[in-house]
Amino acid sequence: MESGLEKYLKLRSSPPGEGTEWILKHTNMYVNYPRMMSGPVQGTLLKILAEISGARRVLEIGTFTGYSAACIACGLPEDGHVDTLELNDEMEDLILEGFRQAGVEKRVTLYIGDAKETLKRLGGPYDMAFIDADKREYPEYYRLTFDKLRPGGFMVADDVLWDGKVYENPLPGDRQTAGISAFNDMVASDPRVENVIIPLRDGLNLIRKK
Repeated sequence: MESGLEKYLKLRSSPPGEGTEWILKHTNMYVNYPRMMSGPVQGTLLKILAEISGARRVLEIGTFTGYSAACIACGLPEDGHVDTLELNDEMEDLILEGFRQAGVEKRVTLYIGDAKETLKRLGGPYDMAFIDADKREYPEYYRLTFDKLRPGGFMVADDVLWDGKVYENPLPGDRQTAGISAFNDMVASDPRVENVIIPLRDGLNLIRKK
């Protein structure tokens, strides 16, 4: 259920695009844990980031039902493209239909399989990357993505506050919290980037490669 803050932000933020409503609706109707999907406010932020950065080539790690990929694609020029990676092949039909409904099917390529293996095959450079997949693997996603990102490009990593677990003392012992905490520490200590963590939803780490 949406909090009062989430409702307020959604009502006072521009929607990311009419076509994305189909994905939003069908995710909530047919998918377990629909809250894993980026919501409309975050979707609009991703779309605007793509627009104002002039991104043409975007990498997404963790498609889920395709909502965030479609939002990003809506912010790209006609010759822009998103490569998006998803492990769960049972989502494929829903994802591809969502892209068609959003009118972005020609601007998005879906790769099904282990993200780490797919990343090793994909070449850069990318202007933007969005990370929202297995939290245990965030540090490895960062390492595999960094050299594919052009200088001046940026990453956005989702769920980096992890319900506040990352700033508990002592840190919880689960691998997801450990992965996100290690990722945030890695970024903060990396002289090759500058970053800011935004407390939107469950936290976004916005990272610019120098």
